[in-house]
Amino acid sequence: MESLVLFLPFLLIMGGFMYFASRRQRRAMQATIDLQESLRPGDRVHTTSGMEATIVAISDDTVELEIAPGVVTTWMKLAVRDKILPDDEIDTDETDADEIDEGEQDGAGDLGESEGLADPGRH
Repeated sequence: MESLVLFLPFLLIMGGFMYFASRRQRRAMQATIDLQESLRPGDRVHTTSGMEATIVAISDDTVELEIAPGVVTTWMKLAVRDKILPDDEIDTDETDADEIDEGEQDGAGDLGESEGLADPGRH
């Protein structure tokens, strides 16, 4: 009887963990299904391998992705990780430009004689 009392809290904790883990997995699966159902030709997407592409055509299990002008490849729908929203591209470009401007102002890109990189043609 004592062993059952000691084992019961362990079972309750494990049961709770499994319940919450399955809920999280179910939500992630539903999000993937919703994404796949919302894909349309012309959408910009990221694949699971990090490729950015534009959807050209969609069938039941596959999508045709244009990865460069005139270059179309066939991918499984499951390889599409997420959509690229137009706002994401604008924000990313502005952030990169700001970082480059700050680097130039700080002299971060300048390599000079002070760092031991003297011009070999100069004496």
